[in-house]
Amino acid sequence: MLVKISSFYYLDGMNQQEISVRLGISRPQISRLLAAAKSEGIVQIHIRNPFSEEQTYERAISETFGIKDVIVVNGQNSDKSIVALQMANAAAALLENMIRDRDVVGIMAGRTIASVGREMSPSGKKDVQYVPMIGGWGSEGAVWHANSNTRVFAERTNSRYLLLNAPALVASAEARNHFLNEQEISEVLGKARKASVALVGIGQVSDRSAIVQSGYVDKEGIDRARDIGAVSNICTSFLNTAGERIENEAEARMIGLSVDDLRDIPNVVAIASGNDKIEAITAALRGRWMNVLVTDMATAKQVLDWHRSHPAN
Repeated sequence: MLVKISSFYYLDGMNQQEISVRLGISRPQISRLLAAAKSEGIVQIHIRNPFSEEQTYERAISETFGIKDVIVVNGQNSDKSIVALQMANAAAALLENMIRDRDVVGIMAGRTIASVGREMSPSGKKDVQYVPMIGGWGSEGAVWHANSNTRVFAERTNSRYLLLNAPALVASAEARNHFLNEQEISEVLGKARKASVALVGIGQVSDRSAIVQSGYVDKEGIDRARDIGAVSNICTSFLNTAGERIENEAEARMIGLSVDDLRDIPNVVAIASGNDKIEAITAALRGRWMNVLVTDMATAKQVLDWHRSHPAN
């Protein structure tokens, strides 16, 4: 009887109600017999998993750092542009499933964030709104400023969006306060802080970082941040190797969300990869400044190795 019922269900595709009618056995009894078939080994379910290696690293990072989810793409035999596209596709698919009707979605600046926006598809979600999480990054790289990225996401998904008409870095704390007192700027940042979903990048603290190359921070400024122990940059904040936020004079002049603001956002997705970002990504994971990380296989391996060989103080 166990074999017959299992064959009907798993091989012939009959549902429990159909088997119940055919055999004259109640549906609850059919359910119990199917469970018995599994427990006695009559039914053995095998899943052919082509992503077993990626999932091994996803599980290792998730359990090591205590974050909700990790997505690892396997680009070991591909060039950097292919890996970047695979990551952008993975992040876009994740966001399309994560975003719900009437969500507010916070968007950061950066080339990687821009690539995700270009992979988004038209959405049937209702009343979704995209908002920038930081002001403009200098005079270069305008196509991947937070405002530009926000517009791309909204246009690709047929959604609404806001713009933040302010620079990311100003000359003084007094100037920053002046900007924040502007109602339009204050309202956009307030909306970003109430986001349900946020997409952020993780920057290294070096002269090769996007914030330096864009003119947002000069080399001397990044050197000062490095001198006080900064190894990672998320939003307006700098982190030390333990993932702790470092008080920095520059942050008092920045217009945008800090990592502390991210704590109040339910779903924070970080996307980052590359040999030059291993220390930065590890620090961000140690601080648990995101719920989900999207990265590639090579980076995932190096992050775990770095974490084991460079324990946080």
